[in-house]
Amino acid sequence: MTTPTLCPACGGRNDCTLADPRTVDQACWCYSVTIDKAVLQALPPELRNKACLCPRCAQADEQLRGAEPT
Repeated sequence: MTTPTLCPACGGRNDCTLADPRTVDQACWCYSVTIDKAVLQALPPELRNKACLCPRCAQADEQLRGAEPT
């Protein structure tokens, strides 16, 4: 069973705003990055489309750091 707030790949927090009732009206971090389809395909089929990956497993850390204000 997957939990919407946990990454299906590593089990850590995925920081998905849509999975948190307090922030469901905010855009998720994943809207501002490109996630390689191969990363998603590497998940077992039963874990796909159940919960968001975390930024690390989505290999989006660098993209998110580039989006931070300086």
